[in-house]
Amino acid sequence: MPAPLGKTPTKKMPKIDVLGIEDSASTRSAVRFFRERRIVVSYVDLRKKPLNPAELRHFLDRLGPALLDTGGVAATDAADFATDRGKLMAAIHADVRLLRLPLIRFGDDVTAGQDEATWRSWLARRNGPAG
Repeated sequence: MPAPLGKTPTKKMPKIDVLGIEDSASTRSAVRFFRERRIVVSYVDLRKKPLNPAELRHFLDRLGPALLDTGGVAATDAADFATDRGKLMAAIHADVRLLRLPLIRFGDDVTAGQDEATWRSWLARRNGPAG
C-alpha cells in the first residue's frame, strides 16, 4: 500500500479532476486508480456541488452522446431530451444519474465512465520523454 498522500499537488503531478457521486463504485474505482499511482486528485461530489452550465457544455461538446449513461436507472428519461440540448442540461442538473460517471478531466482531455486505458495513456504521456 502506498504511503499517504498530502493534499497539495507538486509541479510533477498532473492536475486531475474526478467528478462523480460518493456512492458510485466506478467513481471510487477511479479515485483509487490515481491514488494507487500516488497522484492527488481533485474530487467533486456532484450531489453536493453540481456542474455549472459552462462545464457541462464543455463535457457535452467533447464527449457528445458518450456522456450519457445508456444503461443506467435514468437512461429512459435521457431519450426524451436527446433532441433538445437545453432540456438535456436541465435534466442532468436535476438528476446526475443521467451521466456516465465518473467524469474525469486532465487538462483539455476528458473522459466519462470507467476508462482505465485512457487514464494510463494520460499518465504515460506525462511520464514520457521531454520534448
